[in-house]
Amino acid sequence: MSHSKQFTLYTHHRGPNGWKVAFVLKELGLTYESIYLDFLKNEHKAPEFTKYNPNGRIPALIDHHNNDFVVWESNAIILYLTEKYDTAHRISASTLEDKTIELQWLFFQASGQGPYFGQATWFTFAHPEKVPSAVERYQKETARVIGVLESVLSKQEWLVGDKYSIADISFIPWNWVAFTLILNNVEGVNIEKDFPYFYAWQQKLMAKDAVKSVWAERTALNPDAGVTGFTVRATR
Repeated sequence: MSHSKQFTLYTHHRGPNGWKVAFVLKELGLTYESIYLDFLKNEHKAPEFTKYNPNGRIPALIDHHNNDFVVWESNAIILYLTEKYDTAHRISASTLEDKTIELQWLFFQASGQGPYFGQATWFTFAHPEKVPSAVERYQKETARVIGVLESVLSKQEWLVGDKYSIADISFIPWNWVAFTLILNNVEGVNIEKDFPYFYAWQQKLMAKDAVKSVWAERTALNPDAGVTGFTVRATR
């Protein structure tokens, strides 16, 4: 089967992790078609999708110019894209040392930021019973993760090698969730004042042309996006 676009991206119109892949595809000038799965219909658990990702989570990417090679897990996807298509290392590391630091941040994002921010959102807005201790725990973990980033960004502009890279990009969507859903109404927390370097970093990231373009697509898909409409499950 021929494809008009090089990639097919299986994703979700609100789930954060698919959007980071779209940012990287756009940054690298790669053409792709997004297929937005309907979680309410359990399309992410259907055989038509689990044949690509047995874990039943978005995103998953098919590279039609590489024998329909399939990769899932968002940070694995963006590493694949830069390893294969960012030969000039425009948004990726080039030396062994910088590649290791890049991996360090991608692991931290996947094991720290994503799960903690996701749980904070789930227990605040989606869990069927109110569990105040869980809400408090994950709000505090969200602030702690932001504090880690703040401590580094207070000394350098970007996470790796003094340049904008996939390490920075990987944090963008869940950062937005922290701003708009998790900590925006927590008493005694003001991200802009409490974490000024983190705040400035996120503003610079959101101002990147590729990010602005993709985020405009997300906004158009989610005109009513807000707390009640935000999807946190099945997004890794």
